[in-house]
Amino acid sequence: MMDFAVVIALVLCALTVPGFGDTGSGKAQSCSDIRQFYNGNGFSLKGVPQSEISGEHLRICPQGYTCCTSVMEDSLSNLSRTEMQGLIRDAGRALQASLNGQYKAFDDYLLELLNRSEVVLQESYPPVLGFLYTQNTRVFSDLYTELRRYYRGSNINIEEALNEFWARLLERLFKGANGQYLIGDDYLECVSKQSETLRPFGDTPRDLKLKVTRTFVAARSFVQGLVISGEVVRKVSQVPLSPECVRAIMKMTYCRHCRGVPSARPCANYCANVLKGCLANHADLDTEWRNLADAMLQVANRFEGASSVNVVFLSLPKRISEAITTMMDNIDTFNTKVFQACGNLREGGTSNIGLEEVKKRGKVTVQDSPTSGARLEKLVSDVSRRLRDMQSYWVSLPSTLCSDRVATRAQGDDKCWNGMARARYLPEVMGDGLASQINNPEVEIDITKPDMTIRQQIMQLKIMTNRLRNAFNGNDVDFQDTSDDVSGSGSGMCADDNCARGPRLMAPNTDRPKLYAYPPENKKVVKASANHNLPFIALYLLSLVTLLLRR
Repeated sequence: MMDFAVVIALVLCALTVPGFGDTGSGKAQSCSDIRQFYNGNGFSLKGVPQSEISGEHLRICPQGYTCCTSVMEDSLSNLSRTEMQGLIRDAGRALQASLNGQYKAFDDYLLELLNRSEVVLQESYPPVLGFLYTQNTRVFSDLYTELRRYYRGSNINIEEALNEFWARLLERLFKGANGQYLIGDDYLECVSKQSETLRPFGDTPRDLKLKVTRTFVAARSFVQGLVISGEVVRKVSQVPLSPECVRAIMKMTYCRHCRGVPSARPCANYCANVLKGCLANHADLDTEWRNLADAMLQVANRFEGASSVNVVFLSLPKRISEAITTMMDNIDTFNTKVFQACGNLREGGTSNIGLEEVKKRGKVTVQDSPTSGARLEKLVSDVSRRLRDMQSYWVSLPSTLCSDRVATRAQGDDKCWNGMARARYLPEVMGDGLASQINNPEVEIDITKPDMTIRQQIMQLKIMTNRLRNAFNGNDVDFQDTSDDVSGSGSGMCADDNCARGPRLMAPNTDRPKLYAYPPENKKVVKASANHNLPFIALYLLSLVTLLLRR
């Protein structure tokens, strides 16, 4: 009976041993470390215990003996949420800054080429075309204005703009070459109709239209891709964390302080599961994000070669001059056929001084800068490398955020924080994306309710990718959406509320009512620590009692 009494006493003692930290001691532990940490983060020490207290009040952290009150748990939970959202936004800002840099580099370069082309035209045409140019400068300046508007994203048809240019140029040149005649609007309309069969400018309009259209479509869609990708990063990085994610972040980040093991950093696989759960919707961007990057890489390849933007932009003055030369060389034949089709003209104009001047002309020549090709090659190389680097951004974001927070391998897998204690983390790491989180042990997620803001951004990526693929195939792209999703409000490359200088490209408006479909907050309180261990200890010791009694 004495042995039985001793064993019962041992059982009762075991059931009353408090579980706290790694000490295994029944003595109440000091809370000096967390008091210093808590106060260092700007919180008041009012109500903070001097030594550990019973933790039944805790709703997130393990409920053993603790140094955290309910108020402290809430404060640290809010702190962990703010810190994690800040890290996500900082990562997004870094990517945005890179995309914005690439965008500015390309935008500056393309506009510089276009401006240079116009300057060459303005400087080389007067001595060559004389009167025919000086009286028709508006025709040429309007062409460049339309090209800039198209590049900037205006909802215009570039082929129609080029057709309008050639039609106006034909009218002005015909009048200039036949200045001795009275030519009315009806007659000029007849001349325009004859141009479809007589082709006064030769093959230049058709050839130039093909090259200019393909080049400008590629250029506009490419910079727009950089704009849209930056906008997607900005919007997705601002999606708030779900309540269940905040609980998991708190448990991983600061519950170890409450538990008395602040030096134990989170286990690597533990952090991976927490952030894969928190960023599950973000990871679902991966497929369309990669598709967009691939499409942009394809379009970037269009910028080099015989039909590069350098060649097409800078050759405009020369090609237009060649077309004018072709018409003037054949003006007598053209006039004869026009007179036959439209009727003879009545004299009474001023003179044909324009024609005489053109017959004395030279030829417009444009020398390409030896550095422009190398500069374009470097731009394409830099952006291609950056596009490849960013392809895995969304699925690698959890590991990126964990990299500076988790325990290193040198610290040992059995000495890291696993959410309950300093011990090995056993669950397997989940896959990427919302559907893979159905069995995530750290973050409870309703996989049937995706985040609607992120789904909208996935759709924006799909739309942009389709436009880039059309551009790669040489098809004109209408950037002004015909739905209600239209906005010309800016470049989309804002890190916060402040936007950098940039063209106002017409882009689909990605703003929607912010409907966040987060799962309902789980009301279950996770019990852990000494309270969970007590039944197992009791069972073990009662089994020991039974063995002793059998003796």
